[in-house]
Amino acid sequence: MPLRSQFESRLPPSGDPPDARIESFVERLRMEGYASESIRVKRLIASAFVLWARRRDLPVEECDEFHVVAFIRRREHRSTDRVVDERASVRLFLRHIRGQEGVRHTPLQFESAIGGELERRYLHYLREDRGLAINSTLVYMQYVRDLLSAFRSSMKSADPRELNARWLQEFMLGRLRGRSSEWSRLLSVALRSFLRFLYLRGETSIDLSPSVPTVRKWRQASVPQYLAPREVAQVLSATPRSTSSGRRDYAILLLLARLGLRAGEVVLLELGDVRWRSGEITIRGKGGMRARLPLIPDVGRALAVYLRKGRPRAASRQVFVRLIPPYAGLSGPAAVGHVVRAAMARAGIRRTRRGAAHIFRHSLATRMIRSGASLPEISEVLRHRSQDTTAIYAKVDFEALRTVARPWPRAGGSR
Repeated sequence: MPLRSQFESRLPPSGDPPDARIESFVERLRMEGYASESIRVKRLIASAFVLWARRRDLPVEECDEFHVVAFIRRREHRSTDRVVDERASVRLFLRHIRGQEGVRHTPLQFESAIGGELERRYLHYLREDRGLAINSTLVYMQYVRDLLSAFRSSMKSADPRELNARWLQEFMLGRLRGRSSEWSRLLSVALRSFLRFLYLRGETSIDLSPSVPTVRKWRQASVPQYLAPREVAQVLSATPRSTSSGRRDYAILLLLARLGLRAGEVVLLELGDVRWRSGEITIRGKGGMRARLPLIPDVGRALAVYLRKGRPRAASRQVFVRLIPPYAGLSGPAAVGHVVRAAMARAGIRRTRRGAAHIFRHSLATRMIRSGASLPEISEVLRHRSQDTTAIYAKVDFEALRTVARPWPRAGGSR
């Protein structure tokens, strides 16, 4: 059954006066360039949500992520596409309502908080007390949701005071089978953090975090993946510059390859951060840190071409925006990773599956150290807070390593 028909039976009676909030929402969608069919579907979903909230005496303006999830879960056995449409449309509608009425609110992007009050308080602890970035909180929360779901299922309880060391160890060991060392390490870190939070907030009488086994990860145990200079040039040359999408992607790739930006820094780049007269670009890095980098000529030209001929008119201050309505800024680092993977596929280059955008950062550092740059110089360019992070690039200078490595002894020869 079409999505439109699925909602029509649950709309308010036709004799009811139109809801001004929905009408203004529809008008905004039109102004932002949504397709007619997309507007019709979103209007139906918003109307169904308003009716659902009205039947429960819930003021729509006060609804939050928990109400969004409750609305989505009101019926079982629905397709994934329908769930995705409902979630996105209701969130968009609520953002419109709050923005229209000037209500201060937390962005509805933390789906990780849907489990209950305890998860919401832990999320607040990560963001406000620990100062974790959004991406880090999402990583932590996926492990914590899994822990609590398994606990409630096996113990038939939601009381954290019933957690014990034996159950925690069995849970973790059961999750480690077939997993990578990095996944296992993050699981251990997240669980220890959550258990420490429970103890600090008085939810448990003892600190259970030491009962979670630690996962050893040898520092600098591997060589970072990188692209040779000819491969970087190959990726850039394979990116078309005659279309809007090509101009945008080419500018993104140059920022990664020439300046070594992180994917998140590309996403956060705003129009005012590009200082054309002084030839500088301001980077918003980790932990709210800002740095100024030189606007290299080819990077500046690519940005100028994109802004003049490729970027659609958009209210967003972000430099890089979506290619289809609504013309909002890129949603996160994953969008930049998608651009990189597509560019590398066009060039016929295969590398890592995770952190695709970071391979250009590794490539820049590798090229610098092979050209004679010191580790402190590389650390300054990449904006590392600790030179220990930069030390791994000493391992990629294979020519220099050969001059200090002893030859492997031949069979039967002297040692």
